[in-house]
Amino acid sequence: MENLYIYIVSLGCAKNRIDTEHMLGVLSGSNAVIVDAPDSADVIIVNTCGFIHDAKQESIDTILEMAKYKDAGARALIVTGCLAQRYSKELIEELPEVDAYLGVSSYSKIIDAIEAVLDGRKYVSCDRLDHDLTGRVLTTPAHLAYVRIADGCSNNCSYCAIPAIRGPLKSRGMKSILSELSDLRAGGVSEAVLIAQDTTRYGEDIGRPALSELIGEAADIMQGGWLRVMYCYPEGVTDAIIDTMLRHSNVCRYMDIPMQHFSDSVLSRMNRRHTRESSIALVERLHDLGFVLRTSLIVGFPGETEADSDIMADCVKSLKFERLGVFRYSAEEGTRAALMPYQVPDEEKMKRYETVMALQEGISQQICQGQIGQKARVIVDGIDAQTGIYVGRTMGQAPEVDGITYISSKKDLTAGTFHDVLIKDAYEYDLVGEIE
Repeated sequence: MENLYIYIVSLGCAKNRIDTEHMLGVLSGSNAVIVDAPDSADVIIVNTCGFIHDAKQESIDTILEMAKYKDAGARALIVTGCLAQRYSKELIEELPEVDAYLGVSSYSKIIDAIEAVLDGRKYVSCDRLDHDLTGRVLTTPAHLAYVRIADGCSNNCSYCAIPAIRGPLKSRGMKSILSELSDLRAGGVSEAVLIAQDTTRYGEDIGRPALSELIGEAADIMQGGWLRVMYCYPEGVTDAIIDTMLRHSNVCRYMDIPMQHFSDSVLSRMNRRHTRESSIALVERLHDLGFVLRTSLIVGFPGETEADSDIMADCVKSLKFERLGVFRYSAEEGTRAALMPYQVPDEEKMKRYETVMALQEGISQQICQGQIGQKARVIVDGIDAQTGIYVGRTMGQAPEVDGITYISSKKDLTAGTFHDVLIKDAYEYDLVGEIE
């Protein structure tokens, strides 16, 4: 059978990246050849994000851009992922140039979809399927891998469409996760990143909360490397989780805690389960224990007043998160928040966004400059294509979402290896160091 040339665009978060990697794993058993340019492809696949307005717009723009290559010779355009899951009926009507749609649990059917469209038939599979795809082709550097421990979410935050797209929390079996980690470590992965929509609720749906146990088992597998945990909701950060992370030296002293706001009235309308008081106490405790903290915040939530905005700004100034991302509220169809009164105008959202980001830029720069003269353990990611300088990350720099460390070294460095780096300079988000 002749080769079939396939080009894949993967949009959205690390969880979406894993879906793409599973799809590549399915394709690896066929006559598919993955190419790095759409003008060389017989089949183009766009794995979409449908979380917020900007992500949906990026997905639509990418689909339309890729559709142009059908005029240049591509035989099929397939759309997969969150946007397909959420809006397949609308997309079928609006985008006739798309030949097939696969939802978030239909990646195992990618070969069926390709065969159908090449045979001249449209193909749609957006039903929820019960499966645990394990075969993957990593799209990250060979030393780095994300490991999904659960899919879906049962938190039901009033602004979030994830439960509607991916369903309720569904934890993977621990044996499956640990087996995958063992394979990844044996294959040369030196940093594994555990992810889910809310990692702290791992195991609740299959017996009991078990993140602390999973971290301990995973840390043992990743001896000699790093284990990183992302997306820890504040109310789920227990003493057991903290103690386990502290007990294992190869677990990054880093926690990503999406606070979303600090005004109790806004948090209540968001249907969040923490308060300003509990948030402050958790952040102060983790900082005292030496953790680097990342958070995400939402500005412009319906009914957010100037006083609420001031509370957020005051907490950002006082708590001094090392890493912080800000989102402007996006009214998502089917969510309770989209129907709430007192929607904040876009221009006001932008003003509040810029205020928080300006505050954080100064805080981040101060924290980074405070590391000058210190030594930090760094994992090497490779060489920066523009500068030709080695780049890596400290335990406090998560891949793709945080800054990086530029490394000057007289000796050759290998990606995935660890080195002690003397920090010589710092910018708002990045560090500059050398190996003595």
